[in-house]
Amino acid sequence: MSSEKSVPREAELQVEMKKTQVSQIVHFTENTRLVSSSERTLDATPIVPNPQDQDKPQGPADTSSVISTPLDSTVPEDPTNSPSTAPASVSPPGEIKIDSVDIDSVCLSWGRPGNMDGIPHSFYIIYASSDESDQDMTTTAPSNFTVISELRPGREYSFTVTTELENGIQSTPVSAAVCTKPSPPGQIKIESVGSDSVSLSWATPLGIDGIPHSFKITFCRSDESDQDTTTAVSNSTVISKLRPGREYSFTVTTVLENGTQSTPVSTSACTKTQLEDVLCKLGLKNCFPREPQRPPPCAIGVAVFLATVAIIVKLQTGDNQRESESIFLHATFVIGVALAIAAIIVQKPLNLQNETLQKGLCNLDLEQNFKNKLALSDVVHIGTGSITDEPILSAESLPHSFLKTLMMVNVKARSIRCSAAKSETDTTLTDFDISDIMADNVNDDDNVINPLDLITALFLCADNFLQQEMMSKMSMCQFAVPLLLPDCSTSQCTLMLWAMRDIVKKFRPRSLADSKGFVEDSIVSTAMPMISFVRLGDCSLSKSQILNQVLSNPQQYHDVFIHRNMECANVPRKISNGLVEIGWYLPCGKKNLDIFPEPVAVANLRGDLLSFQKQFSILCQTSSAVFIFLDSIAESECNLLSSAGNIKAQLFLVGLVLNKTKKNIKSLKDLASKLKLNESQILFKKQQTNDAEFVSKLRLTMNKIMENCQHKMTIEGMSAEAHELGISVDEDCTECQNAKRNAAEITSRITDVVRYKEDQLPLQGKLWKELTKIEKEQCRLRKAGDQPIEKYKNKLQEEIQKLRQQQMSYDLSEAMQCFISAIFTESKQERSYFLKWMRMNLDVKARKKLSGLREEYKEKNCKLSENKDIIAALDRQISNSSLGIEHFMREMGQLYEAACYHTDYKKYCKQFEHLPSLGADLLLDGFPLELVDGDASNIPVRWVTSVLTKLHEKVQHKSRVLVVTVLGVQSTGKSTLLNTMFGVQFAVSSGRCTRGAFMLLIRVKEDLKEELNCDFILVIDTEGLKSPELTQLEDSYEHDNELATLVVGLSDVTIINIAMENSTEMKDILQIVVHAFLRMKEVGKKPNCHFVHQNVGDVSAHDKNMRDRKMLLEQLNEMTQAASRMEKKGPNRKFTDIMEYDAENNNWYIPGLWHGSPPMAPVNTGYSETVYEFKKRLIEVLKNCNKQKPPAPVTEFLEWVGSLWKVVKYENFIFSFRNSLVAEAYSNLCVEFNNWEWDFRKDMYTWLANAETRISNLCSSNYDDFMGSLTAEASSELAKQENKIQEKLANYYKKKNGNVHLVEKHRESFVNSIKSLRREIENSVKNKCETDIAIHKEKKKINTIREKYRATIEQKVLCLLDECKKRKSPLSEEQLEKEFETMWNQTVSGLKFQGLKTLDIVSDILNKLRINLERHGSQVQKKLSEVKQLTDCEQTLFLATEKHFHSQKVNKKPGLWSMWSKNWLKMLSGKPERKELENKATEMANEIIQICQQFVSQQTSGKADYHDNYIRELLQIIDKELENVETLKTNSQFELDLKLHICGYAFPPRRSAARAFPTILRPSLPPTPAPPRPLSALPCRPPGVTYLTSLPHVLTSPLCGVMSSIVSEPPGRLPSLDFYVVLAPHPTYVVQSPTTTLLFVATGLALA
Repeated sequence: MSSEKSVPREAELQVEMKKTQVSQIVHFTENTRLVSSSERTLDATPIVPNPQDQDKPQGPADTSSVISTPLDSTVPEDPTNSPSTAPASVSPPGEIKIDSVDIDSVCLSWGRPGNMDGIPHSFYIIYASSDESDQDMTTTAPSNFTVISELRPGREYSFTVTTELENGIQSTPVSAAVCTKPSPPGQIKIESVGSDSVSLSWATPLGIDGIPHSFKITFCRSDESDQDTTTAVSNSTVISKLRPGREYSFTVTTVLENGTQSTPVSTSACTKTQLEDVLCKLGLKNCFPREPQRPPPCAIGVAVFLATVAIIVKLQTGDNQRESESIFLHATFVIGVALAIAAIIVQKPLNLQNETLQKGLCNLDLEQNFKNKLALSDVVHIGTGSITDEPILSAESLPHSFLKTLMMVNVKARSIRCSAAKSETDTTLTDFDISDIMADNVNDDDNVINPLDLITALFLCADNFLQQEMMSKMSMCQFAVPLLLPDCSTSQCTLMLWAMRDIVKKFRPRSLADSKGFVEDSIVSTAMPMISFVRLGDCSLSKSQILNQVLSNPQQYHDVFIHRNMECANVPRKISNGLVEIGWYLPCGKKNLDIFPEPVAVANLRGDLLSFQKQFSILCQTSSAVFIFLDSIAESECNLLSSAGNIKAQLFLVGLVLNKTKKNIKSLKDLASKLKLNESQILFKKQQTNDAEFVSKLRLTMNKIMENCQHKMTIEGMSAEAHELGISVDEDCTECQNAKRNAAEITSRITDVVRYKEDQLPLQGKLWKELTKIEKEQCRLRKAGDQPIEKYKNKLQEEIQKLRQQQMSYDLSEAMQCFISAIFTESKQERSYFLKWMRMNLDVKARKKLSGLREEYKEKNCKLSENKDIIAALDRQISNSSLGIEHFMREMGQLYEAACYHTDYKKYCKQFEHLPSLGADLLLDGFPLELVDGDASNIPVRWVTSVLTKLHEKVQHKSRVLVVTVLGVQSTGKSTLLNTMFGVQFAVSSGRCTRGAFMLLIRVKEDLKEELNCDFILVIDTEGLKSPELTQLEDSYEHDNELATLVVGLSDVTIINIAMENSTEMKDILQIVVHAFLRMKEVGKKPNCHFVHQNVGDVSAHDKNMRDRKMLLEQLNEMTQAASRMEKKGPNRKFTDIMEYDAENNNWYIPGLWHGSPPMAPVNTGYSETVYEFKKRLIEVLKNCNKQKPPAPVTEFLEWVGSLWKVVKYENFIFSFRNSLVAEAYSNLCVEFNNWEWDFRKDMYTWLANAETRISNLCSSNYDDFMGSLTAEASSELAKQENKIQEKLANYYKKKNGNVHLVEKHRESFVNSIKSLRREIENSVKNKCETDIAIHKEKKKINTIREKYRATIEQKVLCLLDECKKRKSPLSEEQLEKEFETMWNQTVSGLKFQGLKTLDIVSDILNKLRINLERHGSQVQKKLSEVKQLTDCEQTLFLATEKHFHSQKVNKKPGLWSMWSKNWLKMLSGKPERKELENKATEMANEIIQICQQFVSQQTSGKADYHDNYIRELLQIIDKELENVETLKTNSQFELDLKLHICGYAFPPRRSAARAFPTILRPSLPPTPAPPRPLSALPCRPPGVTYLTSLPHVLTSPLCGVMSSIVSEPPGRLPSLDFYVVLAPHPTYVVQSPTTTLLFVATGLALA
């Protein structure tokens, strides 16, 4: 082999650096500078390897010697060398860790210094090389990690880190040492190759001159995992003792003396065979073409035979050295002549085969694709050709037609042919020639292609992923698939292991029939016996047709293998000879149906086995038996078969008894004798034996083989044999193997799925689900209770921030690092391989895990009563055991979402900013992206927005989309329908149903873009509704209704997938969607609805179900009208007003998927054909959608996703019901119950008002007896009212109308609500009575206290006056003020005051309003939640506008006469226009406002305290008035605005009242009194008068709590006390006016 396979050094370095950058977050060094030798701090410190680090290598630095030591007192520090002296208060860094080591960089991290939180500091790093010629370097780092770059390879570096404050003070340093990796060797060259040795050489590694090193060489065979190792001190070596004819891989690594190794470089070479070695020595190397055209073994055998004979003859006659030389020359000549003859013989067929392949590909228009492979995306694109049935006029159209039909899983795919080949020229009687008819003409028409040639050509021209999809579809059709794919251009074949990896089969062997168990596994890893069928020479029996009969039941015949009697299969094969096909028989566990009790693989070699001995050899090595079909056998063929050694399989001879010549019989006998065949191993069909008897005999023989089979093979296991025989394997390519290793690195660590998700995917677990709940609660406010709305919303927002902080606290897990690194590769092919490997590996994990859980569940379920808890735990475990690529992608989304919420967004999000671009690439590559998280029922809006925005950029803003959505009950075949229709790859197996909603992009070809006016079709696949797992939950309706409303609202076409003809289950979902649309402000789209009824194969289904379709539409209309009545949208709404639906044309009846009993049943042709017709109809519908509303780009689609999801989150009512009729019945009952509740509350409030009057007039002091009598009366009244409301409820359920029976299950909840209401009112009445009695009792005490306080204050004032009077010298103004304030403060501080809680009427009003409007749509709830200040809603005048009315939409355009007649009738009848309606609505609103104003005035004019019944009664008045004006067709927006306006008016007078009427039993902290006004600020200051203080402020502020319980008026209504205690500046004024002064004081006290 040449050295072309060796990896360049530069590429290795780039790959290594990329892995380092992705796997960790690095800090790039700043402020790097040179350090003189005087600044070193570690010169005297010996570098000693740390044994602990050697025992536990980490990452790339696994062989590095590392030491990390704080430099304390044991290492003296030179103060002159340090920038500053480190005080004891500066903590040193923690121990240095070497995170990674590369050729020219080292990643360091260290522990944070202790006690340094809040103190600005950085870290000062000095590093030096062991090479004395290198200067020391320094750098600084702001955090506790850094990457030191620009190092030299293979050097030992020491690192010193100190903590440095802003003022330059440094801590004690810590140090570490490590050796950088050496440079890898240069490119490996293969100097020479022998039969048992290979000579290698390589270039000297760069940058390690003068450093002692050696080279480690590792080599192994490509088919073995065991490796051998040797060392070399120079740049070359010879690897000997190898095996001939084997391919070896060689790896060379640079190794330093301390054991540090470089990145390896590798290459591979194939040792020569013994013959090649001899020929090379003889100088005849060029006569033997090894690559790419190798002569068949028979030609080589002829040459070797002739040469060997010549050499033996000469050796026997040679006597001396000269004769030996002559013998050598003679042998060389003989071998050369023989090989020349062989080359001449084989060269022509080889060239002929190359020409044949090229001609075949050219005819099929695949010549270009032989190098530029066909991709899956080329087949999946939607174009004119995918929806038209134009006739096939040439062979160039055959590949596209075959692929289109195959992607639709149509079993007729192999039966296509050109229409030109089918047509025959009409001939007249005169042109008739009987000889032409009887002639045995060979059809040389280039348009006629053998189906096997077509399949072979497509597989040769398809890339590995299209091959895999073709295999999967062919397997579903029960077609035989290629096992060994020949390439006649090189006479080589390929084992199609990768292509078959995606085939997963379920079957039930006879051993599991009783337990009803089954086996589900990938077909390549399922061990089973393989029986091969080959042909020797010509054979009259059709081998393939016999096999089809063997594998098929008479009632379920199917052509697994293509045979000569199929269409075009009689055309001579040109490029498919040498093809080995494989099919499987898988039992279903039913004795009467199973042909074989256990699974068996059947291989079929196309062509003569003599021409394809490599294929024959591998079949003989891997099969349990090989059946050789033949008519006769020549002596040479007999010798060849008998000389074949080391055949593991049993050989059987099968033929038709035609040639009974003695020679033929003798040859057969000799062959049977040589092969030691017994009678049972020779099966010949006699002329009198029919096909059925012969097939039965063949089946019986195969059954015996399977019973005695000791050798079961897997296709995975065949790869080893293939490598031994020089057969390539399709998954041996570098990209596939790299991706396989990366995927295995992730999936191999999965043992417990639940625990794995918690550890490695933590962001999408409980935190994400809790975030979802809080986000919805932010919109719906279900648990707000009586809390102030804004305060409650702020609390929820704080919880969201806290949860996001918790998400951000998680480090990037190891699994996610590997996952992101693997998909962040430049190779698109490697990324696709990786995702495929991940999906397949995760499916294997899921199958094994779920299989075990199901078995355990089955065992425990036998004893249900004993194992209830265990079964419940198993249920949860089964539900949580799902793990797929979507979980890793979901974690990527959550990483990005959490980063977007970070306070330092730019810095934190930088490491994840590339993730949306990756998501966009995957979408463009055809991978589904999760739109709705099915586990949390939420949309990661920022992640989806960023991904689709990136996609919009990548397609250069050409991103117009039309949206197709599928909805249906779980396990009704929604994903299979989409896969069949569009050829996409939504997950349909592995025991995992779709969760949430996934979107996938399908490109539109240029020839269809103009008609569709879009660039992509966006297909949304949703999880199955009415899942058994969710049915047990209380919010199961809510989950399904939310999802359905969202995806239908986003779609242009909605496919409603229904099992059989019964549409009841989806009818409920659909009408809830319609109801939700009615409640929304604007839907934006009018989706086109199509019902697909699966598993309906009756041709009369459409006509027979006409009545059912009509009934369905009537029911949908009835429910739409019920929803319209609820939402006050008018009584004449229909289902078709909301969604486009044609009962005749929008219903599709599709036969069942399988034709027969699985697992051997192929896909039903009727299914494929009907789905194809549906697809064509769907494209036509999308063309019409384009005419109604042009498709929007992805950016507009994103806006609609965000707004629609917000609307769905705000919907608080309708999603909780099964359908609109239930919702309407429940709503009607709620309205009645609210009226009953109001009557209850009103009656009890009247009773309470009378009780309060009696309490206020109470003269007796026997309060306990009076309270007892009131309690008894209240209980009697409550019981009376409770019985009354219970009777009303019972009578309501006795009604026959109003669909009362639909809410029967809610009856008990209403009964409980009545009891709860009674308890609530009872507690309220009792508390109110106790409060009033307590107030009455305290009034007497307060009167006493008032008298006492008044006397105290009066006495103090008089005492102060006396003291001032007795003073000999008059006091100054400042002294008087000081004396009075001292006296007043001492007096007031001795009094006890109690502050009382103020009612928050705003929150109470908004809460009552929210409860009143909770049955309205999401737009009402959203606007109500945005109200912060109720006073903002009050306007001087309420005006009705256009937004307060229902928009009138007309589906059909009226005719000219209709428009003219309607306009004239409108003019004649004087019907009001919109402006008149607005005026009438405004007038009506003002009337309601006046009524409410009167009610508010009555309440505020009284002395009663605020009660929440006032707001209830106010809203009751508004509702009652609005019921009388339904003819105006106002909407819920009108009701909301009117109620907000009236409540805004009612609120201001009550603000002061709330503070005026607190209840004594509401304790709280005393209010903080306002500071007293300065004396200088007091008004009306007469000259010569000194003011001591302001009594009104003091009396109204600190005494308001007590006085408000004494007087009937609140403090805010007290008369203004413009009274001040005054003293004249002269004593004469006081003496002359003592009475006036006392009168002023007394007056102030009395007014207080």
